[in-house]
Amino acid sequence: MERMKLEYGTGSLRGAITVPGDKSISHRAVMFGSIAEGRTTISGFLAGEDCLRTIDCFRSLGVDIVRNGTDLTISSPGIDGWAEPSDILYTGNSGTTTRLILGVLAGSRVHSVVSGDSSIARRPMKRVTGPLALMGADIRGRDSARYTPLAVQGGPLSAIEYDMPVASAQVKSAILFAAMRAEGESVIREKDVSRDHTERMMRNFGISVESGGGEIRLRGGQKPSAVHVEVPGDISSAAFFLAAGAAVQGSEVELENVGLNPTRTGMLDVLEAMGADVSVRESVTGDSEKRGTLTVRHSDLRGTEISGSLIPRLIDEIPVIALLATQAEGVTVIRDAEELRVKETDRIAAVAEELGKLGADIEPTPDGMVIRGPVRLHGGVLHSRGDHRIGMMAAVAALIADGPVELEDPGCIAISYPAFFDDLKSLLR
Repeated sequence: MERMKLEYGTGSLRGAITVPGDKSISHRAVMFGSIAEGRTTISGFLAGEDCLRTIDCFRSLGVDIVRNGTDLTISSPGIDGWAEPSDILYTGNSGTTTRLILGVLAGSRVHSVVSGDSSIARRPMKRVTGPLALMGADIRGRDSARYTPLAVQGGPLSAIEYDMPVASAQVKSAILFAAMRAEGESVIREKDVSRDHTERMMRNFGISVESGGGEIRLRGGQKPSAVHVEVPGDISSAAFFLAAGAAVQGSEVELENVGLNPTRTGMLDVLEAMGADVSVRESVTGDSEKRGTLTVRHSDLRGTEISGSLIPRLIDEIPVIALLATQAEGVTVIRDAEELRVKETDRIAAVAEELGKLGADIEPTPDGMVIRGPVRLHGGVLHSRGDHRIGMMAAVAALIADGPVELEDPGCIAISYPAFFDDLKSLLR
């Protein structure tokens, strides 16, 4: 297994970068473009491993997708013209691809089998296959369709009224994809609002969907129209440089064209609560996704509490927030984040164990963690565990630690940020 030595000295981070395209939006743009009949174009696409798996799946269904760097051209016969795939639709390590495509396939006319890597094989799928079954979806697989591989026989669906038991954009989106093909009006209710990229993109593709007050209504039988999609930078990728800029002495980092969807900006709320020096300059755009430039400067940090409705707005950023908390004065408490247990790895256990190797005072709890700071981190050997967020957290830890940090399996970072180390190197002074 590859091991990378991360030794950055005592320098600061200064300069400007543009983070790669938003992973969630890139996935959805390919899916809607493949469902729609005609020619859809996408700019700013994230050419990371997860999103490339989504492209591969829809190519297997007969959709013509041409990629030129971060630009895509999708020429599709529409969902009713898809070909039955001759092989398994392999989703790799991508939970988003796996869960969302189940909702897409359920309302199609094809039979298919969806499977991923060993990590995906352990991740719970009943949260998706359960509500889809209530709509009439024919999905079969291991342990009563709780785990991949999953066989999907597309067919007619009925509308559903569904109360979300947990805040999950993946589950909500899978239901919405199926509801678009179902007979009748579907209603989804959320106690805590999860990221709403699917609803926004539906409107961009000409689908009428109502949302507000924790309720989403979608009338079935609507067909998306091919359009152009501009993907903003991913705030979950920007989060690692926001944390580094706030924690490393003498730093000032500018992050350009970052997506500022309100359901995704919890990281900015946490930075404000911790006393970080962050400024936001919004851009004026013609699409439904806000974006702008973020500037972060080193500052003294204080502990805070992160819980409740804030958690769905920063679930992917919690690993690097935990690292940042090790440098803050006082106690930081993270709770209501049990969803971290079923990510690419058990991120609660992984964050506590890996940062503990560097001397962090961090205590895992069933639904989060307690971090006491500030602590001088020392060097050590960390393992990404095949999780891109843990890998990037380790790289930021190396900027703070007194000694060198070695990272095992750094290659997984390419899942969401192929140029991460190049961008980091460009900022080092």
